[in-house]
Amino acid sequence: MNIYTLDSEEAFVQTAAGLITALVTSRPRAKLGLATGSTPVGLYAKLVDMHRQGLVSFAGVTTYNLDEYVGLPEQHSESYRTFMNEKLFKHVDISLQQTHVPNGNAADLEQECLRYDRMLEENGPVDLQLLGIGHNGHIGFNEPGNHLIGGTHVVPLKEETRVANARFFDSLDEVPTHAITMGAATIMKSRQILLLIRGADKAEIARQALTGPITTDCPASLLQCHPNVVVLLDEGAGRFFR
Repeated sequence: MNIYTLDSEEAFVQTAAGLITALVTSRPRAKLGLATGSTPVGLYAKLVDMHRQGLVSFAGVTTYNLDEYVGLPEQHSESYRTFMNEKLFKHVDISLQQTHVPNGNAADLEQECLRYDRMLEENGPVDLQLLGIGHNGHIGFNEPGNHLIGGTHVVPLKEETRVANARFFDSLDEVPTHAITMGAATIMKSRQILLLIRGADKAEIARQALTGPITTDCPASLLQCHPNVVVLLDEGAGRFFR
């Protein structure tokens, strides 16, 4: 792992954006694995800004998102399809047909999982997978437990995950109870992983994930086994790494 602690929000997003734009510039048909949540919002804004300045084109890029809520309409303001459209896709030169998000409203969720896996197998591996980390160490929606599932699957969300995400909804009751997510094996097949961790409240889980034992109790610890991981921490999250 290459771990960097950055001392400003601008340095954080600029470094992350630089890694992605360098890849896309050198490989215009790159395949990007993307993430949602509050952590990458600044990164996506920077990518939009760089595109508007003519510094990068996404016209040949294909994207695959990690996850989506189950049962939340695609047009809902908190669906991950809406998030990606509003934060990135609508503002750069990528065709929406080249952007892929699991369908959390599929009539047959098991078949949707198989479809998403087939698509990733046929078109992958992903050149760069963007990740955040949950307070309990989850990546995507791969939650802590006795085991991890390799492929795309439906997962019941832990209560702490729902509570953490409730800030995006009017109440906890509105937060979906299940999600569809890429599995751990799919994530690990990525050629490169870019893990972003922000906030002092993530410092302890960052320490566990990056230096602690590799265990399914902290799914992000599995990233220690990947040959090409870049970790960017802001000052708060990086207090154990200064």
